[in-house]
Amino acid sequence: MVTKDARRRQLAREKYERQQQRRSSLRSQARKRNAIIAAVVAGVLAISGGAWAAVSLTGGKGSTDAAASASPSASASKAADPCEKAAAGKVGTKQWKKEPAVTIDKKAKYVFTLATTCGDIALDMDAADAPHTVNSFKFLADAGFFDHTKCHRLTTSGIFVLQCGDPTGQGSGGPGYTIPDENLKAKSISGGTYPAGTVAMANTGSAHTGGSQFFLVYKDSTLPASYTPFATITSAGMKVLNKIAAAGEANGTGDGAPNATVVINKATVTKS
Repeated sequence: MVTKDARRRQLAREKYERQQQRRSSLRSQARKRNAIIAAVVAGVLAISGGAWAAVSLTGGKGSTDAAASASPSASASKAADPCEKAAAGKVGTKQWKKEPAVTIDKKAKYVFTLATTCGDIALDMDAADAPHTVNSFKFLADAGFFDHTKCHRLTTSGIFVLQCGDPTGQGSGGPGYTIPDENLKAKSISGGTYPAGTVAMANTGSAHTGGSQFFLVYKDSTLPASYTPFATITSAGMKVLNKIAAAGEANGTGDGAPNATVVINKATVTKS
């Protein structure tokens, strides 16, 4: 016959085993959840196999809210489209086999202006520290490459950026050539954060794979220094960007098409 003490020990042992199983199950669920989150966050800005899968992000440090008045969440949003109808015209299809020769004046100031359906966004370019990038954007803008293209991706969780520059509007396009990474030792990104107002190149996650796609940071975003910072957004441009961000993204995952219909009617690069 089982004594009372033996029975108590048996019940205690069974209770302990149930607790261990429950803890193990919770740890397993947490690992799966974290893996899913990491996969989503890592799928924001890079091109992989011809499709934009995304940028790899650093995990530990959280991002700091610096300059964006908009604070969109990752929940699904049906916000009204704050933008106007796009101008008539079609996206160009021209491609080039190699990067254009660098002909810009590295000592001069250049302004990249995006005349969008949501308002004008002016970007002050860094020709001294990112000459290949600035030269490529001037070449493409002069060729009308960006005209009538959509800004196809908005992220509202993990990192906070609007991504543009893809003629396909799907995240898979480019000019047919790639350009080298530049300015990766800039002080502004040395702490693992791309500050609000930064404009940088998207890439495949490998070195020197940038093309035409770029992202505009509307809120400080934790990212490794792997994406060429080549311009900063003016204060007037930030107001337009924040308006776009405030409208949220379409699928509620924190990474999707913006609710705002952001079309670049005309892109120009001017020397000032």
